[in-house]
Amino acid sequence: MKSFVEQVVNQHIPIKVTHRAGEDFIVVSANDWEREQEMLYVLQNIDLMKQIAASMKTHSNNNGYKPTAGEIDEITGV
Repeated sequence: MKSFVEQVVNQHIPIKVTHRAGEDFIVVSANDWEREQEMLYVLQNIDLMKQIAASMKTHSNNNGYKPTAGEIDEITGV
């Protein structure tokens, strides 16, 4: 059992469990579950998806926001 738990937690590999008398279920780490829930929230939020699409467009056109040298220094802590 320990090796299965380590697989799920450390390697982020979910395990499908087949129950003889019932439905199958998946064992995932709590961190992976939370990340998936956040991703589902973003994908289901139309406003966030529009913001992401707009950001991707400006990025691909290389005309997005460019921080000043002072802002970069502040961000990197230099």
